[in-house]
Amino acid sequence: MTPSSDKFYSARIVERRDISDDLWVIRVDPGGEYKFVPGQYSTLGVVAPEKHYERAYSIASAPHEKFLEFFVELVPKGDVTPRLYPYQVGDEFTLRKIAKGRFTLDTTSGRTNHLLLATVTGVAPFVSMVRSLDHQWKDAKFKGEHKLFLLDGASRSWELAYREELQHFAAEVPWLTYVPTVSRPWEDKTWRGETGRIDDLVRKYTDSWGLTPENTSGYLCGNPSMIEDTKGILKRRGWERAAIKEEAFFIPGKELAVSQ
Repeated sequence: MTPSSDKFYSARIVERRDISDDLWVIRVDPGGEYKFVPGQYSTLGVVAPEKHYERAYSIASAPHEKFLEFFVELVPKGDVTPRLYPYQVGDEFTLRKIAKGRFTLDTTSGRTNHLLLATVTGVAPFVSMVRSLDHQWKDAKFKGEHKLFLLDGASRSWELAYREELQHFAAEVPWLTYVPTVSRPWEDKTWRGETGRIDDLVRKYTDSWGLTPENTSGYLCGNPSMIEDTKGILKRRGWERAAIKEEAFFIPGKELAVSQ
């Protein structure tokens, strides 16, 4: 079964970075012109004899970068990741030519603070946003009028695949505040940073950062339970539905579910 070249590129892996046994980052040559807005997702596919399997994955790279980048988690019962997991540099898979999604930075509401809440691979769209804004910042096309506050959660520190990069950005620019947190510190004895789940920390940090429903938009990306819990917390603290965007990832038995 060969997908139509009218709708699909044959994307090729140019770099692979294994984060853990079930997490990895790939950079790919899309195979043609590929336009997207930070926060959007691509649809990746693997052709098997019986079927063409596809799932959506948030883009971690920024639009100005040559290659697309994806942060992927192995879902043992999923359709795509068990088939994609063995792929190495030089291997190819299908890529729909059009990026989709509305999980993008809201710059028109008047709210200039942006609370970004992520678990594991859910950080990918926020990495894209930060890289893009940094590129515009260096080109004097972004003046820092929008402030990003990112809480990045994982069970253990080595699952925070972009921690060093984001810490570097946060140290260099005034518009990004970044806090990584680990929810299982007993399994990560050398960790000296913040501990706790995102939903345990959202009240603490919205208060300490001075984020209010009037001045802040919320963006929730990652595990569905984190999204439901933090969405409930934000709503009880006065955030309206229109001020919250969400994108749910892992669902048992499936892979990425885009929910906006």
